[in-house]
Amino acid sequence: MRKAKPKKRVILPDPRFNDQKVTKFVNHLMYDGKKNLSYDIFYTALDVVAEKMANEEKSSLEIWKKALDNVTPLVEVKSRRIGGATFQVPTEIIPARKESISMKNLILFARKRAGKTMADKLASEIMDAYNEQGGAFKRKEEVHRMAEANRAFAHFRF
Repeated sequence: MRKAKPKKRVILPDPRFNDQKVTKFVNHLMYDGKKNLSYDIFYTALDVVAEKMANEEKSSLEIWKKALDNVTPLVEVKSRRIGGATFQVPTEIIPARKESISMKNLILFARKRAGKTMADKLASEIMDAYNEQGGAFKRKEEVHRMAEANRAFAHFRF
């Protein structure tokens, strides 16, 4: 690349848990700059998770982090054109992109869910991801299957 890489912006930790990962998640959740509303949705969802999973010895924040880990893909497929043919080439993902993909998938499938409020839908998706089921977990499994199926083209990596 010709230009220098842009500097990473400093993300301030959230007010309740003092965690940068939470702020990143809330930023992905946010619509139209409504950050307070996003924080409210996220904290309510974690309260619902804590209520419904009271038998777990972990806190709701730890359950959310484990859920994120469960939906984080390790590899992805990228289209690469070689000699007129397009191949799906499996490639490893850099850590920052892994985190971003997992957060986006969790939010996307929470939005698609049936439920009353976004907080309820997000709470259900977090609990499903924690238990290795639900839409976001299935998406990760699907991506891994595609990468495994196209492993023969791994030598075309960029």
